[in-house]
Amino acid sequence: MVTTRTLAWVAGLISVVVWRSGRVAKNTILTKHPFTEGYYGEGNFEDDCATLKGGPDLKYCEDATFWDHLDASGKLINHALVISCDANRKNWNTVMGPLRNPDPLGSLWLYEPEKKHKKGKAIADPSKLKRVELKGYPAGHDFHPLGVEVYPSYAGNTSNVYVVNHARARTVIEQFTINPSSPTVANYVRTLASPYFHSANALALTSPDSFYVTNDHLFTRRIPYIGHILPILESVFAFPLAFVSHVTLAPSTSSDPPIKTHKFSTLFIPFPNGIAISHDGTQVALASTTLGKILFYQRDPKTNDLTRVIQEVPVPFTPDNIRYTHDGSALIVAGHPHFPTLTAVAAGKAQVAPSWILSIETPVGKENSEPKADFDRHAPISAKGKVPAIAGREVTTLFQSDGSGFSSSSTGLKDPVTGALYITGLYAEDGIIVCRPSN
Repeated sequence: MVTTRTLAWVAGLISVVVWRSGRVAKNTILTKHPFTEGYYGEGNFEDDCATLKGGPDLKYCEDATFWDHLDASGKLINHALVISCDANRKNWNTVMGPLRNPDPLGSLWLYEPEKKHKKGKAIADPSKLKRVELKGYPAGHDFHPLGVEVYPSYAGNTSNVYVVNHARARTVIEQFTINPSSPTVANYVRTLASPYFHSANALALTSPDSFYVTNDHLFTRRIPYIGHILPILESVFAFPLAFVSHVTLAPSTSSDPPIKTHKFSTLFIPFPNGIAISHDGTQVALASTTLGKILFYQRDPKTNDLTRVIQEVPVPFTPDNIRYTHDGSALIVAGHPHFPTLTAVAAGKAQVAPSWILSIETPVGKENSEPKADFDRHAPISAKGKVPAIAGREVTTLFQSDGSGFSSSSTGLKDPVTGALYITGLYAEDGIIVCRPSN
């Protein structure tokens, strides 16, 4: 028999969920926005955007990062794009499911951007896109990449590469090295395993041998019998059960154990996903997918401690990966504006899912300014009216698509030289898309 106390608890739980997640549910579950085929805020979608195609394995690309080549003084002299893809994602996805067949391996790709801005219609150059060889990778070892990070190369030295790998037995982090003299060869170093990587998703490097790592759920689909239920409940009700850690590795790659220190950076976060460190190192941005927010933390660069949340910025979709621009003036946020369609694509019941990329800017000298009521004026579907304006932050849509132009955006990056926008898609069949500013 249902008691009055039970009903009160249920009503209280529903009230909390509506209070915390009502806006997210309205924007990303109950509303399917009438996006156009494609909108590019710094140009024309039809003329200035083109997809990069590299064969059947260049699809379902979850993440991408710039690999910067710097001189001895730290000045940028060149850069490349490293992309993580898994063409088998519809058979093996430990976050959304299913867990059918982990045998086909995912891949890493290297793209060499243009050295300068070019005018005219955007044309994708497949010759600049190369698959990265995983040299020395253990035979029979799964590779299902999500988050990827590469430490900059200084004066031509070797860089460390870290990749979150959702392998069949457990989630681990793979370490490779890569050198500008042979940029399409990643040399396997070691596999990093820890109980604190059980749902690892995204990375942000704090040194060549240390990083933040997000764990997006406490309960995962790997749990026998009930794994298909608990993670969904954790997501739907935005339970604050997940966390972010900071990991420091032993200086020698032959050290056992390889992890020197582990500490929790922040606990009790609903679905922490993408993570990024500000240009000056004093802030960390964290995407909470089920809260539909970007959390900005104050960071101590000496200890890597995240001391407090200094600001929360809501976004009109469920955010995935986030990347700061090279000059640190903006955070690029990619995400999914209609989650039911994304899950339908994952289940093979829909072909494409919509995309939305925006920037969160902090204008210099206006950090403490009043909220700008009239923002994001030019996008076909504006963020205005879906999320409130936030003091000192300007939210601007960079890209939108109903999925037919580009599907399921998961990462957005802006080129520091040409201003081009690169977008990966979690379930995009067309690899990645590049949009070049028209001016």
